[in-house]
Amino acid sequence: MRGPGAPIGRRERSKQDKRERIRDAARELFALHGVGGVTTQQIADHADVAIGTLYLYAATKAELLIMVQNQKFATAIDDGLAAASTATGTIDEVLAVIRPVVSCLREHVENGRTYLHELIFGDPTEPYRREGLTLAARLEGGLATLLARDQRINPQDAGTLARVITAILHLSTTATVYMDRSVEEILADLGEQTQSILAQRHRGDEVRRLG
Repeated sequence: MRGPGAPIGRRERSKQDKRERIRDAARELFALHGVGGVTTQQIADHADVAIGTLYLYAATKAELLIMVQNQKFATAIDDGLAAASTATGTIDEVLAVIRPVVSCLREHVENGRTYLHELIFGDPTEPYRREGLTLAARLEGGLATLLARDQRINPQDAGTLARVITAILHLSTTATVYMDRSVEEILADLGEQTQSILAQRHRGDEVRRLG
């Protein structure tokens, strides 16, 4: 077994190189043509690997898309959580986290919609989907943590509210009726809905306290 500081062998370097070439080729072609306008053979040709080799790293075009989008999704979550640390107020913190994620998903509408659809409805045991679902859980957890900092929200409710916000995010970025919405329009809607949810909760707490 290779130790933490041991050099990577030739075979492992070759595998890593092929994986990166395939991922880079898929990223470039998906960005240019969308997932629906590209074939796995085109990606294999662009990566300069045999189609059989490509299938060793991703069995379907959907898995290739998830491989590519996971990397972007992870960066967007990192950027959002960092931005939230300088935001003021619960709503602004939520939108700071969400903004890079929405921008990532709307960079290419077809790719973003397909990515979320595949994460939710695909095989959760497939490695790339499992990684994507882990990232989604990280986003939800980050939202729950910042919501819990609001003294009016207890930790259990913060987790539920974070799940509601991510569900709104999913609907806003995948529903056909919202396909033409800009990033700013989606964020404005998310902000309004989150504000409404929090206001209703706070009113309910006040009623229970007075009762």
